[in-house]
Amino acid sequence: MSEPTILLRRTNNRLPQEIVSEILVRLPVKSLLRFRCVCKSWYRYVATPNFINNSLPYCNDHSRGFFIHMPKTIGSMVSSSRPHGQICTVASQHTFEAISELRIPFTFQSGYPHFVGSCNGILCFSDFMSFEFEDVYLWNPSIRKFKRLPDTCLSKLFNVSLGFGFDSQNNDYKVVRISVSTAKPMPPPDVEVYSLSSDSWKRVGLGISWRPNIVFHKFSCTSTFPFVNGRLHWMIEMIEGDGQERPFTSMILSFDVNSEKFKELPLPDDEGSCITKFLTSFKEKLALIKFGYGVQPHSLLCSIWVMGDSWNKLRVLPIENLTDFIGFTNDGLLLVQKRSQLVSSNSELERNKSVLIDPETLHEKEIQVDYRLDVAAYMENLALLDGANVLSY
Repeated sequence: MSEPTILLRRTNNRLPQEIVSEILVRLPVKSLLRFRCVCKSWYRYVATPNFINNSLPYCNDHSRGFFIHMPKTIGSMVSSSRPHGQICTVASQHTFEAISELRIPFTFQSGYPHFVGSCNGILCFSDFMSFEFEDVYLWNPSIRKFKRLPDTCLSKLFNVSLGFGFDSQNNDYKVVRISVSTAKPMPPPDVEVYSLSSDSWKRVGLGISWRPNIVFHKFSCTSTFPFVNGRLHWMIEMIEGDGQERPFTSMILSFDVNSEKFKELPLPDDEGSCITKFLTSFKEKLALIKFGYGVQPHSLLCSIWVMGDSWNKLRVLPIENLTDFIGFTNDGLLLVQKRSQLVSSNSELERNKSVLIDPETLHEKEIQVDYRLDVAAYMENLALLDGANVLSY
């Protein structure tokens, strides 16, 4: 489909079409929403896929340094004492100072939204209490639009994991749903991919060899499954075999959202003790975080591995007490929550506290948030401006 003409003709009082296009693409989203009312050609042009895609770098510049956070929905947090799960906070990643609060405009049967991921300011949510994650929503808070995704194309959903990414080759947002059967031994998982451009799900094959005798599995994560360099990543912990000794083994699945192909990635060569490990992103690279025991009694170590051409150990941080990993900022600061512990002098329970840690200097800065978070980069975007089954609020 050809691009709509921005201005029908050139006169002494009118700029050439290409100049108007270069001006519009650099404007903030709120300005573009107002300027759609100038004329029909602008109204159509601002909603075209090419314009929306070309505006992304400028939208990122306008929103640089912002991120969005919300209370993390986990079993132990589903209580009246947790902050309201329908509220998201836009904040400065440097100071953590709140800029605005956004209420999620849709609800789930459980009342607790599960944060799946964020791409270019588009947020993806599902129902926390549903193991099938049947209800999935995309939300663009900057233009106050959202949509519920169609129902699954799979015949049955079992233990489900979701990922959300952006197909840069086709300017398309995609949701990946992996469903793993509870049968023993476990067959290869079923996978389906939702495309925003087609507004439909389709089934895709795993395309790689699956371990033949898996009797137990779990997806290992504490935050969203990382989307890095056009790929979604999952770490699967599993037990293989039927003998007496059945230790956990791990595999990393990588899914290219452009080609819609899977591959298995190697794990770091690390023989130290391991309490838990999971994947995240660090400065736009895939990273693996591993918590293990230190030399001293009750001491913990946090190892940070970063993927380049291969895995490289970036840093090993000493951890004083039990710590929940939250994520990295765009600047590479580590955001963690230190769990409450007894203070020996008066036996009072010290409150949970969230801190930013510089991995290079080990400098810590406490931030004023005392509950567990989901965090994601935030930017304004025009995606979901028009399209099938998109709702405004």
